[in-house]
Amino acid sequence: MRSALVGLAVITLLSSGCYRGTRPPHIGAAAPDFTVQDSDRTVTLSQFRGQVVLLNFWATWCAPCVEEMPSLVQLQQRFRDKGVTVVGVSIDVDGGAYHDFLKTYKIDFLSVRDPDQKAAGLYGSFKWPETYIIDRNGIVRRKFIGAVEWSQPEIVDFLSKL
Repeated sequence: MRSALVGLAVITLLSSGCYRGTRPPHIGAAAPDFTVQDSDRTVTLSQFRGQVVLLNFWATWCAPCVEEMPSLVQLQQRFRDKGVTVVGVSIDVDGGAYHDFLKTYKIDFLSVRDPDQKAAGLYGSFKWPETYIIDRNGIVRRKFIGAVEWSQPEIVDFLSKL
């Protein structure tokens, strides 16, 4: 119990302590829409309207991103039938490393590679991983900076209520 409270406190500090004002930019506002096309697919954020989206900016060379991946995979498996979609946007320049990573770590949620970081730039993201929870109406509800254990009861409860 104590470790869960400490973890929640750390998440809260990381997600709100780096900003002026009362909350991070975009919280409570419409999520900036984007389209990213890589060699495998084209993803437009607005295509997920009506679903809860965990928008995760990450990279293969980012140790906290690697640490977080199994938890994101489990979250997608757990919530897939409940209208929650994990959308990963990799900032990797090396397409080979990106594809190898997806295979090695059995990433089965939707992921697209954006080496120019255009989507991340719309969100002002520059620390990896950064994750935004976007509600069914396309409104940004939460932001997390750093690796998150997505099975935490507080997070599961929050997602269940969106």
